Amino acid sequence: MRLVLSDVPLPATLPQREENRYIDLTQRRIAQCMGCFGCWVKTPGKCVIRDDATEIYPLIAQSDRLLYVSRVRYGGYDVPLKTMLERAIPVQKAFLRVHEGETHHVQRRVADKDAVILAYGCPTQAEQAVFERLIARNAKNMAFRSWRVRFVEEAALAGAIEEEVRAWEAC
Repeated sequence: MRLVLSDVPLPATLPQREENRYIDLTQRRIAQCMGCFGCWVKTPGKCVIRDDATEIYPLIAQSDRLLYVSRVRYGGYDVPLKTMLERAIPVQKAFLRVHEGETHHVQRRVADKDAVILAYGCPTQAEQAVFERLIARNAKNMAFRSWRVRFVEEAALAGAIEEEVRAWEAC
């Protein structure tokens, strides 16, 4: 499966394929994580908050191609994507493992993925460096087989989204 998570409305011209899922996070009702760890203790693998995130985090786990679209805020994801990623913690287990010499959570039936992160918002060079480091750290926790960050101007965002999704067709 291929998944786009975006904090902006997506172009209507994206290819409509059964394996493609497009989610505009601004149109979804996603509460902030409470940090209760119910998804690890009370209902393993399932968040106790009943909202749209419970439909989305399984898609993140199942996807083998992933496109995140986010404004960069202070070197990190902006609120819609950050909130969703925090709510995706049920795809990990409470147990730890050593991965590439570091301690990381064990994944819960998570497909290895190729990820592209489209970042916009005119970040400074320093913010870009921090953001790229964040993505590198996320890659180890989120089963990214490969990843790249692409910084684009906001005016060029729709075209960049279309370009990245159409590149999936070549795979």
